[in-house]
Amino acid sequence: MNTTNAMNTPPSTLSPLIHLIDDDEAVRGALSLLISTVGLRVQTWADPQAFLTDFDRDSIGAIVLDVRMPGVSGFTLLQQLIAQGVDQPVIMLTGHGTIDMCRRAFKAGAAEFLEKPVNDDALLEALQNAVRQHVRSRERQQTNQLARERHAQLSAREREVLGLIINGLTNKEIGRALAVSPRTVETHRANLFAKLGAASLADLIRRYAAVAEADSA
Repeated sequence: MNTTNAMNTPPSTLSPLIHLIDDDEAVRGALSLLISTVGLRVQTWADPQAFLTDFDRDSIGAIVLDVRMPGVSGFTLLQQLIAQGVDQPVIMLTGHGTIDMCRRAFKAGAAEFLEKPVNDDALLEALQNAVRQHVRSRERQQTNQLARERHAQLSAREREVLGLIINGLTNKEIGRALAVSPRTVETHRANLFAKLGAASLADLIRRYAAVAEADSA
């Protein structure tokens, strides 16, 4: 195993981390050098099982995985990663690619499938796309988690009001549905916007419609 990053670098300043798994030392060295030229950190692994056990699952980045390796194959490792909920995008490499193998890779959850000897520009473009995809995915996860946490702080009545707002009811209609005055609905509505941090009705619906629907299911 090898890594190009400095161990004392603060996490907030670290560039995305690319995990490179290949049993060929020469390939690991060449691809590691190539990837590092665009400012990405690289951690190389010769043993797929060691990677699966020890790699940093919290890091932002991507995984470059050789299809044909002794012991655990690339496809088997990909299936294990998917089963364990690993969210880093996986780029698969092979020196013996076929259309069927390509189809299998994408069906199994790979983000990209490239043939060796890999084209430098194609690999770097695939990695940069994968990193951007991973950043967006993590941002969505954080946003959804915050939405769930804020929604959990609402009272039962506030959740009712939220559901009716999302369904398009006016304050008067909500008041009739809940047998309360429109002024009471306005108070609940104001509390909702404050607790949920919503800037507008559209923002409220965009961020909390799915959470409210899941809560009422």
